[in-house]
Amino acid sequence: MEKVLSVLTNIDTFLYYPILIILLTLAAIWFTIRTRFVQVRMFGEACHAIMEKPAEEGSLSSFQALMVSTASRVGTGNIVGVSTAICLGGPGAVLWMQILAILDASTAFIETTLAQIYKRKNRETGEYYGGPAYYIENALHSKIVAGLFVFFLILTYGVGFQLLCSYNLQTTFQAYSFYDAGITPWIVGAVLAVLVAICLFGGGKRIAHVSSLLVPIMGVMYVISSLVVIFAHVTYIPTMVVMIFQDAFNFKAIGAGLAGSCMVYGMKRGLYSNEAGVGSAPNAAASADVSHPVKQGLVAMISVYIDTLLLCTATALMCLSSKIAPTKALSGAPYVQASLSSVFGKFGPIFITVSMILFAFTTLIGNLFYVDTAVSYLNGKKEPGKKAMNVIHILCIIVIFLGAVTPMDAAWAAADISMGGMAIINVPCCLILGSRALRALKDYEQQKKAGKDPKFYAASIHLNEAELDCWKAEEE
Repeated sequence: MEKVLSVLTNIDTFLYYPILIILLTLAAIWFTIRTRFVQVRMFGEACHAIMEKPAEEGSLSSFQALMVSTASRVGTGNIVGVSTAICLGGPGAVLWMQILAILDASTAFIETTLAQIYKRKNRETGEYYGGPAYYIENALHSKIVAGLFVFFLILTYGVGFQLLCSYNLQTTFQAYSFYDAGITPWIVGAVLAVLVAICLFGGGKRIAHVSSLLVPIMGVMYVISSLVVIFAHVTYIPTMVVMIFQDAFNFKAIGAGLAGSCMVYGMKRGLYSNEAGVGSAPNAAASADVSHPVKQGLVAMISVYIDTLLLCTATALMCLSSKIAPTKALSGAPYVQASLSSVFGKFGPIFITVSMILFAFTTLIGNLFYVDTAVSYLNGKKEPGKKAMNVIHILCIIVIFLGAVTPMDAAWAAADISMGGMAIINVPCCLILGSRALRALKDYEQQKKAGKDPKFYAASIHLNEAELDCWKAEEE
């Protein structure tokens, strides 16, 4: 196990520094400049686009697509991921996480706009679908690269994220006296695997439905609880802010060990949390029925802000304002639980455990949605037979069970590597195809200046209609 962990750690370290850190940062800066800071100057327009109703009754709206993509992002990463970044990288990780989120909002805009331009329509159901695999195949004409992206997507959402989600949940039980490192993780893994299996094979739709309704409520309660802790230590806030900035810009310390610095940890955990550039959210965003691709691209930026600037920042400030020193031993849920306990006492750990159970459960189910769509793509864009899907789901359930007993470093490395594989394919493709999204943005702004409600047609920005399934002139 030590040898496997060593290999995973080395791959993880090399993949993110220097490759992905440089690629993601330069791409985000490039898109920010080329879009003229679309994530800032059109923030108000993005908020307005969220409320637009779909053109066809019964179709998925911008808001609904936003909730689907946000639900896939919001979860254990907002709690455990942030805590891990601070405990292992230092307080400065918070600032780098925020900086990357603001820059990456432009990347989210580009990938989502492209997903909308190259989305497909199911003529039988009227539903839309798409994502990076479709704009890679249809615009770059490379089924091999598209297939490779889908392979990493399955690896990420069927293995990496499932392992990590299960591991993160079991760590919340470390705060209780009954926790036994040799037994409790196995029990948590087994219970979680059974619950997911019931939803997949036993028609447990009610469990999933109730959980999806409770998650937004728990999310709001979590933010409120974080604010209570922050304001309970309000006099410590100036010291905390200084501590974050000093650590974030201590380049001497960063340079001494960049791979394990606050900068790299902040960027890695920020990417895990908001997934901008990874290519996952565009799969959900492509399903929205909008009159112009740019509208959903703008909405995608809001999802990044909600995830990182709101929820992740709430976690970070709550933990740091509690005055509890971050250590490797507290890495993950224990640090968040200890921070809440500083104000709420014994209720703090219980609240985090309940929140994590709901976040983890809905995340695990949501991850399998991505796996199902990816498998369908590899099967010639047709849903595989029931027996084949049952085998795939059984394998995913086994991964969930094993995740609870996987060492922390191995769980994080598996998620980082598989997610990095998606990003290292998707981001270069976005850079190549980015000019098409930029032309769509220009078309959108020109129509807005003319006082119109923007409507999009491929010919208006000189796209090859043969590559598209939607946005053709005859649809007018």
